Amino acid sequence: MLKADPNILTLVYGLLTGVVFGFLLQRARVTRFSTIVGQLLWVDHTVLRTMFTAVVVGSVGVYAMHQLWDVPLHIKSATLLANAVGGVIFGVGMAVLGYCPGTGLGAIGEGSRHAIFGFVGMLVGAGLYAEAFPWLSAHVLPVGDLGKVTLSSETGLSPWVFIVPLIGIALIVFAILPGRRGGQDRGGAVRTPAPA
Repeated sequence: MLKADPNILTLVYGLLTGVVFGFLLQRARVTRFSTIVGQLLWVDHTVLRTMFTAVVVGSVGVYAMHQLWDVPLHIKSATLLANAVGGVIFGVGMAVLGYCPGTGLGAIGEGSRHAIFGFVGMLVGAGLYAEAFPWLSAHVLPVGDLGKVTLSSETGLSPWVFIVPLIGIALIVFAILPGRRGGQDRGGAVRTPAPA
């Protein structure tokens, strides 16, 4: 009996995960330029609600698998300065283009031609980062590097002490901040309600 190559299986799992992720992004309409801009203008909270859902589901899923089936955690180093600089670059790029990397690729899949500029920008940015990495690793990455830490490891408390309140905060945010206000037309443009 033939056994499947584990490397091929990893690629297949990655492909299936990407297809599901892209499908969910498209169904949430966060692959639309107008949805991203609506979040930045604080008139459409679909992006915030989608990200909060992902954080909560991911937190519950990862720690449940870790505790129930001993799935190992892959903790990344908390590099404060690098995260802050990267967050600013990411935020500026998202504000200028109207997409983040995941939603930009999803938008290309939907047929958005202007999202291709974001894809080109990602490739250029990745190349520049690779070229600058030796300097960054010597001068930027070590600043504020706390190592592989979590709130749980630093406080000695169960991760659920942090996850359960996070779920409560998410539910409050969902109740206070609606998704698409006034809905969106089929082209994705934000429609504001007519004045009374």
